[in-house]
Amino acid sequence: MEEPTETEPAGEKVEPNLKAAGGEILPAGRSGLRLRGWVVESRHRPIINSLARQQWEEKLGTSHLPEMVFGDSSLTLLHEETAVKISFNAFDALSEWKHEGLPPVEVPAAAKWKFRSKPSQQVILDYDYTFTTPYCGGEAIDRDPEKLEASDKNLSLCWEDSREEIDLVALASKEPILFYDEVVLYEDELADSGVSLLTVKVRVMPNYWFLLLRFWLRVDGVLMRLRDTRLYCSFGSDPHAIPIILRESCWREVTFQDLSAQGFSSDSASYSDPNLIMQTIPVIMKKTQKLRFPG
Repeated sequence: MEEPTETEPAGEKVEPNLKAAGGEILPAGRSGLRLRGWVVESRHRPIINSLARQQWEEKLGTSHLPEMVFGDSSLTLLHEETAVKISFNAFDALSEWKHEGLPPVEVPAAAKWKFRSKPSQQVILDYDYTFTTPYCGGEAIDRDPEKLEASDKNLSLCWEDSREEIDLVALASKEPILFYDEVVLYEDELADSGVSLLTVKVRVMPNYWFLLLRFWLRVDGVLMRLRDTRLYCSFGSDPHAIPIILRESCWREVTFQDLSAQGFSSDSASYSDPNLIMQTIPVIMKKTQKLRFPG
C-alpha cells in the first residue's frame, strides 16, 4: 500500500491546486486546510517539560514515560456537517499503553541494566518499557454539551467490522497533494538499545484524505514490532452526505531469533526503516472497520 508521501509539496504549487479543489488553507498560525467539509489540522509543539511529565505520570498512574513526549502535538480531522472529530495525541496513546499492560520484553541481563530508571537500585523490570500501544486514534462528537439537544446527548460513534477495503487504486493515483504532514507523538531510544516511536502522517488530495498512525519498535537483538493503523475517507460528490471512513489495523511482530532461523540477517542495523522491511515481519492481526455515525 502506498503510504503518505514524506515529501511535502511546494507552497507555490499547493495554493492554486487547493483553490481549484474548492479548499482553503487555515488562518495564520494554524497548519492545515479546509476542504470538502473537512478541517484537517496538525500541531507541532516541543517536548513536555519536567513539571508536565510529573502531571502526566500522576494522571496515568505511572512513574515511567518515554524519553521524548510531544504532549501538545496532535493531528485532528473535523467533519463540520456532523461535528465528528478524529484525533491523535500522545496522552491518549499512553493511556492505552498503560491499560494494555504488556509484560516487559525479556532482554539480556546486560541490557536490562540499561533500562533501569534508577541505576543505583537493582530493580527488575515490571512494566512495558517499550511503550507499545494498541492506540488507533480517538473519535468524538465535537459539539458544546450545553448546546446539544436532548436527543443528541446520547449520540455515540463506534467502529464496526467491515469487508470493505481501502481503495488502493485511489491511493496510487497521481492527484496533487494539497496537504501533507507528519507528527511525532513520542519516542524513546531504549537506552541506545533500539527505538520506540509513535508517529502519525496525513495527506489530503482533491478527492480523499489518508493517514497512517504507526508504532514502530525495535529492541536490538530481541524483537521488532510494527502496529499500523490506516484511515481513508473518500469525499464523494455530496458535501452534506455522511462520510464513509475505513480503518485498517495491521500488527506485525518477529523475534531476531526467528529471523535468523529463516535466513535473514540478525544485525539490528539492517532494520532501521520499517517501510523497507515490513514485509519481512509476519502479520499477527489484521482487520478493517468502518466508522458508524450516529443517526
